[in-house]
Amino acid sequence: MEANHSDGILDRSALLDRIGGDGELLQELAVMFGEQREELVRRIREALEQGDVDALARAAHTLKGCVGNLGAGAAFEAARRLEILARERRLEHARGVAGEVEAEVARFELALLRLAEELGRT
Repeated sequence: MEANHSDGILDRSALLDRIGGDGELLQELAVMFGEQREELVRRIREALEQGDVDALARAAHTLKGCVGNLGAGAAFEAARRLEILARERRLEHARGVAGEVEAEVARFELALLRLAEELGRT
């Protein structure tokens, strides 16, 4: 499955333009993103468990920035919605969107890794 803009997961051309087509850089970014993703998802879960809407908004905002800088579509949108719900203090709605955020971020990470692998072969 090729990661592209039309599938809403990863804007391949924008990301490649941003990094100058550098496959090695993309591999480094993919590894760093994976590490950040784990930490941010953990912070989102903890904030939800503790009912801390401020911490939830911060974690969602940071995640939104991470995926946005890497050309994510659906993951960016889900994180944006989570951030808004947290800022509006709508914790019950945020709980439902948090699952969507995790799923979309996982799909994005897979697409990112596939693109990095593809560039590594060229």
